[in-house]
Amino acid sequence: MGGGRLTPRDREDIEAGLAEGLACAAIARRLGRPTSTVSREVARNGGRGGYRAEHADRAAVWRRRDRRPPRAARRDAGTGAARGPDHADAAGGPLGHGPDGTGDDTARGADPAAVHAYVDGGAAVLAVAGAPRTAARALACLVTAPSGALTAAELAERLRVSPASVSKAVGYLEALDVLTRRYEPGRRRPFHVVDDGVWLRTWRAGARKNAVWAETARRGIELFGAGSPAGVRLEAMRRFFAGVHREMAGASATEILDDAGTVVAALLHAGRPLTAGELAGALGWTRGRTAAAVDAAEHPPDATGPVALRRTPSGALLVGDRQGRLTPAQRTALARPVEPPRPAADPTGRP
Repeated sequence: MGGGRLTPRDREDIEAGLAEGLACAAIARRLGRPTSTVSREVARNGGRGGYRAEHADRAAVWRRRDRRPPRAARRDAGTGAARGPDHADAAGGPLGHGPDGTGDDTARGADPAAVHAYVDGGAAVLAVAGAPRTAARALACLVTAPSGALTAAELAERLRVSPASVSKAVGYLEALDVLTRRYEPGRRRPFHVVDDGVWLRTWRAGARKNAVWAETARRGIELFGAGSPAGVRLEAMRRFFAGVHREMAGASATEILDDAGTVVAALLHAGRPLTAGELAGALGWTRGRTAAAVDAAEHPPDATGPVALRRTPSGALLVGDRQGRLTPAQRTALARPVEPPRPAADPTGRP
């Protein structure tokens, strides 16, 4: 059974076999290769549904260049030494990105030393943001890997750390929902993948965290009182995180103000205090949308015109007139019982 590196023709045959629905073992027999070689090749390059011979070829070239010492890489680049059929030259060669050799700089032969420096720089940025260094390096390594998928053993080899360190880093990233695990048929060890939806999930998770911070500050205001020094600081904190949440949630200012008006109308119609949860249930909204609408109704002060949202000691919401709209005399007059109108006097003078 043949050994050695897979050739571009081998990879084309693998892609054709997968398109026919053949198992890795059948494809391996057709190529005269070990089944493990074919299954590993498929798993590390997109799996059965995403394997592409051209992409797998580029990834193989990059992996070999990444393992080569920088000095050897520079010597090969300077002398233009001939390479085997699996290699692409700097201009594109048999594995270029098109007939004219155009394509991204990575597969065209970026300097491994520059790539390592870039990965370390990206990891340093993530570490400054609070991520553990090994986890930051693992994420940067996965993002820049040609296939976008690496096993724990491959991560340990690239990062030059122990398997235990990789396991801890992967666990940290999985807890943040940044990494996913992908299993391939016939393989016991999973591949760690940074999929295309990770950044949207991270954005939404950040929006939810900001909403939690705003709600935590609001509860603190109720505890300490809005006029206390702690309450003033917590109100500034609440407004900041509530504003960031609104921006990240993606709703426009017009939509939020319209929702604020709906909240006021709902409270007027109910005629009694309602909690945010009761409002959300009655309006058929999510809690996040309700919280954003309530916040918009409370700030800025003139968002809801002459009426204002108030909170009861228990935190329920109600609608009242805005301070400053009525004078004290007007309030006193409106608070007095309404006297029934006196009957008009008879012009004839009769009682």
